[in-house]
Amino acid sequence: MSYLTLKKIGTDEFVEKKSRFIGWAKPVTTEEEALAFLEEVHAKYPDAHHGAYAYSLREGQLRRYSDAGEPQGTAGVPILEVLTKPGIVDAVVVVTRYFGGILLGGGGLIRAYGHGASIAVANAGIATMVPCQTLQLVFDYAMYGKISYLLPDYKIETISSDFGEQVTLVIKMRTERVEAFSKQLSELTAGTLIPKLIKEEYDDME
Repeated sequence: MSYLTLKKIGTDEFVEKKSRFIGWAKPVTTEEEALAFLEEVHAKYPDAHHGAYAYSLREGQLRRYSDAGEPQGTAGVPILEVLTKPGIVDAVVVVTRYFGGILLGGGGLIRAYGHGASIAVANAGIATMVPCQTLQLVFDYAMYGKISYLLPDYKIETISSDFGEQVTLVIKMRTERVEAFSKQLSELTAGTLIPKLIKEEYDDME
């Protein structure tokens, strides 16, 4: 099963009625990573008036948010919704506010914090993570041409290649394609080449 997360750290900012909103977003996999990033961002803006945040993790389906001194429900919740509505997980978003002297009201704050989160997430980019397998192939040089010709058909990424007594390739591909690839590989090599599984993980492969 696939899931959505962030590609990288992203940041963007805007001004609303003289209040400056700075959004940051980052992919994380643990609560410790999320909290460490929050501390890092808060340290960048020690004189800011507010630093509302939210994070959503796959592990334990954990979700946390904070209004950071803003009226209840006007900051942390709209930030969290930017993650939960599209189903983004393993991500943390923090929106820092420098108050500009003009009150925005409850609705204005909800829109502003939601927008601050949205532009940070947009800058970070969204990745679709799918189950992938890293495999090792060991074969004779005579088979190299046929096998290398086969790899692009399955959108395979070559991790490493070693040309010793035999050719050793370490490749990565979507799990859903492994069965068909292995079958075709077996047909090409008369059943002599069976991929060795190195590891299984999620990745944003095509």
